[in-house]
Amino acid sequence: MRLTESNRDSALSVSPDSQPEAGPSSSAAGPSNGYKAAVAKTNGFSQPYTNGVSKLASSGLLDGPAPEKHRSSVAKVSIPGRTLYDDSFVDREEFVRLVIQSLRDVGYTESATTLEAESGYIMETPEVAEFRRCILTASWDSAEAALMRLGVTEGEGLWEAKFLIAKQKYLESLEAGKTTAALHVLRNELAPLNPELDHLHALSALMMCSDPADLRQQIGWDGAAGTSRRRLLTELQRYIPSSVMIPQRRIATLLEQARAYQQSQCLYHNTPLTNRSYSLYTDHSCDRNTFPRVTTAVLQVHSDEVWNLEWSHSGRYLATASKDKTAIIWRIELDKDARSRAYSPEFVLRDHPYPVGCVAWSLDDSILLTAAEHFIRLWNTRTGDCTRVLNQHTDVVTALAWLPDGSGFISGGLDRKIILWDADGKMRDKWERTPIRVTDLIVTPDFTRLVAVGMYDMPSIQPGSNPQESVTPAGSGQAQNAAANANKSSSETRIIIYDLHTKQAETYIRLDGELTSVKISQDSQYALINRASENGPPAEIHLLDLASEQVVRKYSGHSQSKHVIRSCFGGVEGNFVVSGSEDGNVYIWHRDTGALLEVLEGHGEGSVNSVAWNPVNERMFASCSDDKTIRIWEAPPSEVQSSLLVADEPCDMHEADHELENGKDKGKGRWDAGAGPSRSSTASTSASVGAEPSTSGRGVDPEGGPGYGLGSTTALF
Repeated sequence: MRLTESNRDSALSVSPDSQPEAGPSSSAAGPSNGYKAAVAKTNGFSQPYTNGVSKLASSGLLDGPAPEKHRSSVAKVSIPGRTLYDDSFVDREEFVRLVIQSLRDVGYTESATTLEAESGYIMETPEVAEFRRCILTASWDSAEAALMRLGVTEGEGLWEAKFLIAKQKYLESLEAGKTTAALHVLRNELAPLNPELDHLHALSALMMCSDPADLRQQIGWDGAAGTSRRRLLTELQRYIPSSVMIPQRRIATLLEQARAYQQSQCLYHNTPLTNRSYSLYTDHSCDRNTFPRVTTAVLQVHSDEVWNLEWSHSGRYLATASKDKTAIIWRIELDKDARSRAYSPEFVLRDHPYPVGCVAWSLDDSILLTAAEHFIRLWNTRTGDCTRVLNQHTDVVTALAWLPDGSGFISGGLDRKIILWDADGKMRDKWERTPIRVTDLIVTPDFTRLVAVGMYDMPSIQPGSNPQESVTPAGSGQAQNAAANANKSSSETRIIIYDLHTKQAETYIRLDGELTSVKISQDSQYALINRASENGPPAEIHLLDLASEQVVRKYSGHSQSKHVIRSCFGGVEGNFVVSGSEDGNVYIWHRDTGALLEVLEGHGEGSVNSVAWNPVNERMFASCSDDKTIRIWEAPPSEVQSSLLVADEPCDMHEADHELENGKDKGKGRWDAGAGPSRSSTASTSASVGAEPSTSGRGVDPEGGPGYGLGSTTALF
């Protein structure tokens, strides 16, 4: 939009013959870069001067006539062409108008007015300013006419815009105690627009509210004195051409979109949004050397295969479950540097009659659940005592999941039972007998659904029989291999999505291959599911969109045929997918692209069964293996990152390893690179105590130090 002569006359003047001085505007003329506490119009956050509303002041619509110094003209600059640069697709007028809007948003009102005069473009017309004024000052009778002048044509868009304006008018009348006026709006303005009957009834029921506070609480509305009118403006923006009324903070929106795109293109992105590494001066890219891909510690206390593990919510404890019939709670000195951090087995939880397959922390980390065959045990994590044993299941318990509010937990097993328990272990409720032998389950973080995966046995179903009664449960066996040993030729795998509150199945989804684990993204939108490959399609991890019920991404490269392997999301915003593998490696993929980023070696022979990313340290995760160990993975230490080249030259990692053993870090142990050939995880300089495991039911004195009396804890620094 170009300035008219009258617009130029009211613009801020800068004499063409004078040299303008850099620096803040004078205090008499308005805000000084938004930093003067005494000035109300700071940085675009004080009302009502956001999104160019200060234009109302300069045109006399809000605060009276403009200052006299705004009356003279600024020399207009004429630039040929319509684009910003000769080789650019950006329209100059659009760009300049957005710059004017941004200058006003952050408080540079004089600069914005000068730019309008110099460029010949205005941010918005007087009609837009008038419409904005009508909404912000509740001039409802004039608002509709002003809306028509902005190009909103007859049709559904105009009807919806009128309804929004009338609804705000109705609510404000109720809030002010003007019941008669509100009833008039309801009957003569809202009802004739033919809204949905339920919506109209809901609005009419608001007349029964006892007071304004009750009204605001019932509909989640902050009233005329709050932000409701500005939110109304934002909603009405959808019906007004954007070229007429620019969407609020448009440049900020474009910059956010650019940042999101750069982040999606950064394969190793693992930086919190608040990190100051983001800059407009350069494209964003995370350094691979800050990614967790080297072993910083090996925990060696279990005497047999380690099947499962889970971090506490504080990130300071790690629980591990083993075939040796124990679970261990490890204490991690998370606030210390990796080179001086201690890893201490706080408690060894014995008394399990069978191998332990599952562990799960309560929301406050005060209770740890363990499952061994059909028994569930509750442990006090502060004392190491077993407080309760639950035996309602009749076959292997394969999954334990706490409710998001911490009020209880859910268990599932191969006996087709799903049971809801109170936090103290009292059975609260249970599902109908499920059609699948549950191999894993989880509750969505939004507390609405339960997602279960398992096997649906088909061949033993006789015609006319009940499938839930005709299948003979598998006998007791090792918890990790029970699902894998089922008759694969006679079963189908299923995903069942239950409504958590009604306990009714909403959706049944079939996937080929055996499904061994399920995790849910923090936004409750996606399920991550491991699929084994024996006698079927290749092993893959599937990312399932729970809304569309479609697999939107597949991750492959690892091996899984006969073991239960559990994957997880990891990193900032769950940007990565991590899984163990039967080849003894850890695999990491970029979640959005499916690109395989790392194959981390270091575990010994046997399967890497489970992985878990630390919930408070985005640069740390753990893995457990049949080799009886747990490995902690972190970024390479900063002092050796310069020795590491990019992943296409893994041999240099060996050289950096050698430097640590023979150079300045000698005596602190050695780090183990996550790429390149496997190496011994117990260097001579490691902190290792070779005593036999304790036979007590509880483990260790917390003051005893890492691994005291319990085998070895190898610190690779």
